[in-house]
Amino acid sequence: MQDVTSAKNRLQAVRERIERACARSGRDPSSVTLVAVSKTHPAEAVAAMAQAGQTLFGESYVQEALPKLDALAGLKLRWHFIGRLQKNKAKYVAGRFELIHSVDSIELAHMLHKKCDFLGIVQPVLVQVNLGCESQKAGCSLDDTLPLAEAVAGMDGLALKGVMLLPPWDENPEANRGLFARACELRAELSARLGLPMPELSMGMSHDLEQAVEEGATLVRVGTDLFGAREPG
Repeated sequence: MQDVTSAKNRLQAVRERIERACARSGRDPSSVTLVAVSKTHPAEAVAAMAQAGQTLFGESYVQEALPKLDALAGLKLRWHFIGRLQKNKAKYVAGRFELIHSVDSIELAHMLHKKCDFLGIVQPVLVQVNLGCESQKAGCSLDDTLPLAEAVAGMDGLALKGVMLLPPWDENPEANRGLFARACELRAELSARLGLPMPELSMGMSHDLEQAVEEGATLVRVGTDLFGAREPG
């Protein structure tokens, strides 16, 4: 497990990559937010990264995430849910995360809305789109994106904030640049069609964050380059 010094070095290296990508694309580095993906890593690793200066973390598995949130409650961290969310788990994440990135069906949106309505809260969410058309991955199809966004926008318990993309894996970080660009266009199209500000575009990970930032990402989800290889589990 890395110590705080190692965490600081890793965090600084990732932040510098984001800054350089912003410089190349004429963007303000403050327009890009780093989500430290802490899934499969223990609370102690998150605490070290928090001590290094990172405050926003992303989790993907409900059963792992909720105990971690409770264990680290005293640190006043920010949390995003970034993983595939089963409809029967929606009630457990509603209201526990600052932003849910992975709403990919109207049914899931309804389950979240129902719980939020019961709690009297509004949950910010992103719609996840599967632009790579990968059957094994979550995310709605391109054709279903507008109907889903319209449905979410009509639910009082949810606040639609933008789009999330998890493209096909490719060793070449340039391979998905076109999908990143399309996701940015899609967010703008949805915003115009719905008449809603949609400030967030979640895309880019350790190996391709530069390409994602250069194509408009506002949230980059980085795990390996901050925490090292995932813990088993």
